Amino acid sequence: MDNGLVTRRAFLQGLGGCAAAGLVGCAVSAGGDAPDKRPPNIVVILADDLGWADVGYHGSAIKTPHIDRLSRQGLRLEQHYVTPTCTPTRVGLITGRYPSRFGVTAPAYGKIFHDDTLTLPALLKRAGYHTAISGKWHMGSPPDETPRKYGFDESYGYFHGQIDPYTHHYKTGEASWHRNDELLEEEGHATDLITAEAVRVIETPRQEPFFLYVAYSVPHFPLDEPQRWLDLYLDVEPVSRRWYAASVSHMDDGIGRILDALDRTDRREDTLVLFVSDNGGQKSWHSATQYHGRYADKSHTVLGDNRPWRGWKGDVYEGGIRVPAIIRWPGHLPGGRCDAPMHIVDWMPTLATVVGVEPQGDMRWDGRNIRPALQGRSGPAVERTLYWKTPNARALRQGDWKLIVFNNGKTELYNLAEDPYEQTDLAADEPDRLVRLQQSLAHISVGDW
Repeated sequence: MDNGLVTRRAFLQGLGGCAAAGLVGCAVSAGGDAPDKRPPNIVVILADDLGWADVGYHGSAIKTPHIDRLSRQGLRLEQHYVTPTCTPTRVGLITGRYPSRFGVTAPAYGKIFHDDTLTLPALLKRAGYHTAISGKWHMGSPPDETPRKYGFDESYGYFHGQIDPYTHHYKTGEASWHRNDELLEEEGHATDLITAEAVRVIETPRQEPFFLYVAYSVPHFPLDEPQRWLDLYLDVEPVSRRWYAASVSHMDDGIGRILDALDRTDRREDTLVLFVSDNGGQKSWHSATQYHGRYADKSHTVLGDNRPWRGWKGDVYEGGIRVPAIIRWPGHLPGGRCDAPMHIVDWMPTLATVVGVEPQGDMRWDGRNIRPALQGRSGPAVERTLYWKTPNARALRQGDWKLIVFNNGKTELYNLAEDPYEQTDLAADEPDRLVRLQQSLAHISVGDW
């Protein structure tokens, strides 16, 4: 079935077999950038439901010393957008396309990709990389739609949406923990297990560069944390916010172990690290029946904090889609902050440029190479058009203007430069602009399934 993406065979033919032979620099990189002599290791760390104000460098009382260290050493991406829920963001990350192009607008199961979809790990694997995932997959259901089918050499973690941190069972009671796509029983907290696997991948001697995708399970509910992390927040109320804060600090400790492993193996200078949340923080959660009823008396009344932005996970307001993000690549990217608007779909074309490959044919990427913006040499500001689709709404950001069209017919328009907190709806005051943005929204959504 043709979805407009280059097939793996066509990709290899386009590279003349060089990538398959491990000769990474044989293709011309996109955007006019010369490929680096040796492509970097790439570590992508994805938090689950981490709010904007839930990291220390954004002023949170939650202790995140290692994320803060990364923010000091790297580049803070202060207008980094994702989608409002987990599966869509992950699909955008590994395809470079808006997830609605695959019919994905919410957490999804079953078959998501066509068999010939060229994913980010598959592209990097063809460019001579060793590829590994540790943590949450949630882009297809076993036994067929699993990570190793879509470009990962090694697969460890869980297949489904959120699991219990100790039993590793999905909310319906289904087993989900695995290694190399095969289910297994394993004891331990999910955060510790995901971290240990990531460290193992880093510390394994190998000649080729590696791509490591670390997808943590926290601070997504249900939350159950060891006492050492809860002890940091004994004065925090309500108790669910204490659980949340403890889970973030626990994850932060894991990120510190990953960064230390890069230092210990002398790989820090040769590794690009990207940290980002998959969506904004969730407001609350409770279930008397899910996870075998283990959380029936543990109501999660207060979870994330997206302030100062409006909205929560699931919303197309800024609180649902604008998240903490940092990139560190010593010697190649500056430190500080970058305020250029960017989207999770930008990373596949950008990383293709970094490793020096340009797939043949029209990839129909919605993302763009943002390396010039990251390096502070993008020239005059270029008006970006960014797009979101959920089961309840569609949204478009074009320059500083943001249009939201809800399925019930309600339309809202905001000027983010003057009103970043989306308090003043200008739809009635800007009729001509409203029409233009509605036309742009109709045009960009044509490729949706």
